[in-house]
Amino acid sequence: MTNVSKRDRILDAAEALFAERGFDGVTLRQIASSAGVDVALANYHFGKKLELFNAVFERRAALLNQSRLDALRKVQAEQADSGPSVEQIIEAFLRPLELTQETADPGWRHYLALIAYVNNSTYWGKRMMSKLFDDLVQEFIAALRQALPTASDQDLYWCYHNLSGALTLTLAQTERIDTLSGGLCQSSDFQAAYDHMIPFVAAGFRKVCGANAS
Repeated sequence: MTNVSKRDRILDAAEALFAERGFDGVTLRQIASSAGVDVALANYHFGKKLELFNAVFERRAALLNQSRLDALRKVQAEQADSGPSVEQIIEAFLRPLELTQETADPGWRHYLALIAYVNNSTYWGKRMMSKLFDDLVQEFIAALRQALPTASDQDLYWCYHNLSGALTLTLAQTERIDTLSGGLCQSSDFQAAYDHMIPFVAAGFRKVCGANAS
């Protein structure tokens, strides 16, 4: 902790608490206490709780977006002649999330759980997701449009909507699947989660979009 600035300690503490309790379930004083700083310092760096919430949400977004875009560009370059398959595009979209969840840095798991919270909120979703993630999503929609040339845009966006829902549950780690399966499946088994989600989602795109692109 001694090598982490007090500002970053505040962000880390806020990230963990917001992910666990949501925006309304946390006070600035609780965040400061968890970070081991005076609440006045949190006010000095970030002002109101909303500004801190925004700072936490924005902090890792660019790095996460770049890793997913790099994965897409890599597979597009490797499949320059035929273009990437639906499975390859979906994997480029999802696999970087698995890798961040598996890292030794617990902050990434907190951050992705926070994304799930925001994405599932009628209030926060429309206020925060578009600004940081819509450009990236449109890049993947464009790639899927090429892989599924007969698909309507309406079908593509509905399929993405369903992908987003499955992803949100995976990021949230609610342990619902643990209970349903009697422990056979674990929400913390990220590799299994994405190994199943990728072909499942790709098959859904193919079925709904009425194409058998390879």
